Amino acid sequence: MTEFPKTPPRFSATFTPAVNAEIRRAAATGIYDIRGGGTKRHLPHFDDLLFLGASISRYPLEGYREKCATDVWLGTRFAKKPIHLDIPVTIAGMSFGALSGPAKEALGRGATAAGTSTTTGDGGMTEEERGHSRTLVYQYLPSRYGMNPDDLRRCDAIEIVVGQGAKPGGGGMLLGQKISDRVANMRNLPKGIDQRSACRHPDWTGPDDLEIKILELREITDWEKPIYVKVGGARPYYDTALAVKAGADVVVLDGMQGGTAATQDVFIEHVGMPILACIPQAVKALQDLGMHRKVQLIVSGGIRSGADVAKAMALGADAVAIGTAALIALGDNDPQWEEEYQKLGTTAGAYDDWHEGRDPAGITTQDPELSARFDPVLGGRRLSNFLKVMTLEAQTIARACGKNHLHNLEPEDLCSLSIEAAAMAGVPLAGTSWIPGRNGGF
Repeated sequence: MTEFPKTPPRFSATFTPAVNAEIRRAAATGIYDIRGGGTKRHLPHFDDLLFLGASISRYPLEGYREKCATDVWLGTRFAKKPIHLDIPVTIAGMSFGALSGPAKEALGRGATAAGTSTTTGDGGMTEEERGHSRTLVYQYLPSRYGMNPDDLRRCDAIEIVVGQGAKPGGGGMLLGQKISDRVANMRNLPKGIDQRSACRHPDWTGPDDLEIKILELREITDWEKPIYVKVGGARPYYDTALAVKAGADVVVLDGMQGGTAATQDVFIEHVGMPILACIPQAVKALQDLGMHRKVQLIVSGGIRSGADVAKAMALGADAVAIGTAALIALGDNDPQWEEEYQKLGTTAGAYDDWHEGRDPAGITTQDPELSARFDPVLGGRRLSNFLKVMTLEAQTIARACGKNHLHNLEPEDLCSLSIEAAAMAGVPLAGTSWIPGRNGGF
């Protein structure tokens, strides 16, 4: 009798080993999984877009001999003192508590050396960051941790955080092991007790109330400071339009590839939209209101290179913000700590238990021995180098497209490698004039 070879066993496409492991973990512990970082699933992203460099139909600029400007003004709508940055790459809000004091200092040093801004994050303003940041944006969050009028006046801009890309509709977390004496004092919390930030502001519930809050902040700061409004990428058209109606100078839009210090894994992987899908809708809202370039748009969520910067700006952004990439530039998840990452049950490049405060690199920790490993001067220099490389890469692409300023890049300079990205970004599929979904609009 003929024997046929057995079909090799296959894992279910639905119940994969990773899914099964999570079910077993949840069944054993009765608690949801908490981690840091951003989504790990594959999503349409900037890599799915390509630039159409100039040849005959477009005239390229010559190498480094012809100027390609990179500066950006933020807050020109109402603020008496708008911000002028040398480059359109800013540092996103990452709190002291989530990060160590030396890491916050390094962010300030690196951003200042590169001619851009950094942002406080939740938990208040540290002297390390204020002292080393030429331009510092103060985040005003639902928690109000560390908030006081004096620091509102000491900052250069105020960012009202309504939502975050990794967790739109969800509040923040800071577990007890990272609440040191200093963090507890700044946030008026008991030491060592888990902290959860509210998912919405305690004193307003909608855009009309937001308008009142913005006016209140303007009065406190004598109308000097630009007021940003940050939203997670969920309903970008309406959220952008309402932020503009409420009086924002700048809208910050954070897609789901953006990281976080700690939240439920189910939030990170299943809530929000890719930044590629968010930018065109936010830009359309600004254009419909006649406010594009008058109210500036900063986008974030998975920005890693100068190519990403250029693509975001071609889609209509005025600037971008980086978080995870900045931490990697400082030295987080560096293979030099591989042996210690292994002891934590992970590996360099995959470490996401930032909430546990055991980061071998000394960046996402409050442990004094671990944070002492990190050199803020060297970290600042590394970050500055990275920011300058990103800017040079973006300039190189802009020149190749014949543009003498990064803001002159436009959707016409782009095409897409996939139908999904073409539909989200609103640019044609490569080799065609087809933009999926454009027969019906958004």
